[in-house]
Amino acid sequence: MRRFDTGAAPQIIRAARRDAGLTQARLAERAGLRQPSLAQMESGKRPVSDEMLERILRAADYRPSIPLATHADEIIARARVYGLSNLRVFGSALRGEDTYNSDIDLFVTPAPSTDLFDLARFVAEVEALTGFPVEAVADTNVPEVLKDALREAVPL
Repeated sequence: MRRFDTGAAPQIIRAARRDAGLTQARLAERAGLRQPSLAQMESGKRPVSDEMLERILRAADYRPSIPLATHADEIIARARVYGLSNLRVFGSALRGEDTYNSDIDLFVTPAPSTDLFDLARFVAEVEALTGFPVEAVADTNVPEVLKDALREAVPL
C-alpha cells in the first residue's frame, strides 16, 4: 500500500528537506542518491516511486506535523463530513518531538449521531492524506491516562 502521494513528491520532498534544514546535496547523501537526481525529483522532472519517496523522507526525518499543518483545513473539512468537530492536536506533534516514525494524535468532539465507523473513516482519510498513522480520540469519554493530554491539546 502506498504511504505517501507520489504525485505530490516534489512538494513533499522540498518541505521535508527545508524542515530538516538540509541542502539537496546533504539530503541526497543521506538517502544514498546523487544530488542531481534529487534535484530532478524535487523539481518534478523525474518521477519518484513509492519506495524512493519513503527512502528520501526517512532520510530527511519527515515529521507528521508538516502534512498536518499543510492539510489542516482539509482535515477539518473532512471531520465535519463525519460529524466531528473541535479537532485538537496532542502528543509528539504538539510538543515538536515528532519524527518519521511518529503518529498524529487528535482529540475530536463527535456529534450525537456520529458512530465508531464515522471515526474510523475519518482516521483512514487523514492517514491517506498525510501518510502517517492517526489516533483520534473522542473527548466524550477520555481515559484517565489521557486527561493531561486533553488539557494540553491545542486546536488544529
